[in-house]
Amino acid sequence: MHVEPDLAGASLLLAFEGWNDAGEAATHAARFVQRAIHSVPLAELDYEDYLDFTCRRPEVATGADGERVIHWPALAFRYGRVDTARELVVGIGVEPHLRWRAFCDEVADLVDALGIAQVVFLGAYLADVVYSRPVAVTGFASDLDRLAKIGVVPSSYAGPTGIIGVLADRLIRDGVELVSLWAGLPHYIDVAPNPRGSLALVQKLSAALDLRFDAAPLESEAAEFEDRISELVAGDPEIGEYVRRLKRREFAQ
Repeated sequence: MHVEPDLAGASLLLAFEGWNDAGEAATHAARFVQRAIHSVPLAELDYEDYLDFTCRRPEVATGADGERVIHWPALAFRYGRVDTARELVVGIGVEPHLRWRAFCDEVADLVDALGIAQVVFLGAYLADVVYSRPVAVTGFASDLDRLAKIGVVPSSYAGPTGIIGVLADRLIRDGVELVSLWAGLPHYIDVAPNPRGSLALVQKLSAALDLRFDAAPLESEAAEFEDRISELVAGDPEIGEYVRRLKRREFAQ
């Protein structure tokens, strides 16, 4: 813990790099929120017991004094005020490789210690979708009525899950109010970050928590990204034909 503020009733936003973060849309959205609320450091969860450092290596950098510094991966939590009465905690980290149950125990303990009222997860996945269509957001929640109220279709996914699915299950069993939001992104566009996906997640996050962010910078970034991708598709006959097939299939449905 860097500080120990009184955050009773705050909400927690979580995003993880890796399997849960197609196009880096989820972590990009979370970092946008961190900046939007002028967040400051709150806490870090050390990954010593949870990462295989030959898969996700620490990074070396040169400090201001010329000395070499090792930066170790961590689940970093920051917090800031979103209005006169509410605060938001944002956690961004790497999906752990090891000991997921113990990792969930540590996050659950922090949620309890901070008096977190509700948790929102952000994720993104690859799908057969037309790149120029509005990004569809699906999800799950401890109360499915909340999804309907914010226009999110419940996910019907069944199969291998990531740390978000495992941690969400743990928190729900602990009685924590929870929403998980997932953006579906085109699998044939290998560009990251994908700000269109990030914008869709931030918009649904705003609705889920009844928050207002100045999304103009992200909207501008998303528009520029769409223009670049349109040029890429127009210049690649194979991708262009694939997109046309997707559109015909969509029309047929």
